[in-house]
Amino acid sequence: MKNQTKLLSFLFFVIIWQALSIFINSELFPSVINIIISLAKHIIDGELLPHLLITLYRVFVAFFITMFIGLIFGMIMGLSRRFNDMFDFLLIVGLNIPALVTIIICYIWFGLTDLSAILAVIINKIPVVIVNIREGARAIEKKYIDLAKVYKVPKEDLIKKIYLPQMYPYILATTRLVLSLIWKIVLVVELLGRSDGVGFQISVYFQFFDITSIFAYSLAFILVILLIESILLRPFEKRIERWK
Repeated sequence: MKNQTKLLSFLFFVIIWQALSIFINSELFPSVINIIISLAKHIIDGELLPHLLITLYRVFVAFFITMFIGLIFGMIMGLSRRFNDMFDFLLIVGLNIPALVTIIICYIWFGLTDLSAILAVIINKIPVVIVNIREGARAIEKKYIDLAKVYKVPKEDLIKKIYLPQMYPYILATTRLVLSLIWKIVLVVELLGRSDGVGFQISVYFQFFDITSIFAYSLAFILVILLIESILLRPFEKRIERWK
C-alpha cells in the first residue's frame, strides 16, 4: 500500500509536469520525454557518467568526514555542559556564515583545487550535524543511564544498548538531511571553481540556455540519491529499529 501511494504520487507529478510542458509549449520548460531523451543522449555520448562520478566522489568524501567530526563533537557537546558552553559561540557563527562566503574564502586561501572544494563543504555543514546530534544526546533518558550504573553495566553495553538506540533516529535524520544539503552545495562549489563535475556542466549549459540538459543532469543525480536511499538508508533504518 505504501509503495503504491509513492508510485501514484510520482505518476501524478510526471503527468502534471508533462501537461504543463504541453500547455506552455516553450523550450524553457521541456517535457518529461525530452528530459529523458536528453539524459539518454548524454549517457550514450559518454559525457555524463565521468562528471557524475567526480561529483559523487566529492559528495561522499565531504559527507563521511562531516558526519564523523559532527557525530563526535555533537555527542560531546550534548553530554558535557562545559564543552557545550566552550564551543557554542563558534557553532552559532558556523551556522550563520553563508555557504558562498565559505566557498570563496577556501578558494582564495587554498586555490582552485579539490581540497578547497571539499573543505568548503565540510566547514559549512559540520555545524548542522553537530546541532542535530547534540539535541539527540540531550534527549537521552538519564534514568536508563542511572539504572545501568546501579547494575554496573559495562561501558561497551552502555553505549551499544542505551546510548546508540536512543541516538539512531537523530543520526538517521541527520544523515538524510546532510546528504541532501551536501550534494546541493557541491554543485555550487563546482560551478564556482572547478572544471569538472555536474555543477560545472550545469554552468556550461546555463551559458547556452540549454535547460533540457540542465534538467537531464539534475535528474541523473536525483536518481542516484534515490538509489542510495532505497539500497542503503532504508535497509539501515529497518535494521536499527529492530531493538524496538
